Amino acid sequence: MREYKVVVLGSGGVGKSALTVKFVSGTFMEKYDPTIEDFYRKEIEVDNAPSVLEILDTAGTEQFASMRDLYIKNGQGFVIVYSITSIQTFQDIKTMKESIMRVKGTDKVPMLLVGNKCDLEHQREVSSSEGQALSQVWHCPFLEASAKSTQNVDEVFIEIVREMNCSPMRDNNGCCVIL
Repeated sequence: MREYKVVVLGSGGVGKSALTVKFVSGTFMEKYDPTIEDFYRKEIEVDNAPSVLEILDTAGTEQFASMRDLYIKNGQGFVIVYSITSIQTFQDIKTMKESIMRVKGTDKVPMLLVGNKCDLEHQREVSSSEGQALSQVWHCPFLEASAKSTQNVDEVFIEIVREMNCSPMRDNNGCCVIL
């Protein structure tokens, strides 16, 4: 069974923990409690292959930014989350992508862009087309999701596994390779 190290990144309050907890346990966290870091393991099957995801749910606040490089160094795939209800969180993720590229030393890193909270359509500040356009610039898939309504929650984690599987950064041991 292959293991995958997935890092969930994004600004504070975008729903990183809500997405992760909904995927792992099926429950929606109504109350927001800022995360420092949480680690989860879940077995899933992707394209008929059993897999174990090790998911690191990271802090969104800047005070823990120094820990981010360590998460990135150890991660194999990255789920970058913004809230569709906050243009600021959409702008913030650009520096996270730059951090991933800097730490990994390449722009060929498995990642997925996620616009979360799509159940709050009436509060939308970031259009789907803006998310789609950024994902094309980044050469990565894009999904809109909602931990509350469960829309695309499983698909987020299935898609990042697919990205890690087709990444040229993997060697035969399932480890990342620095070229």
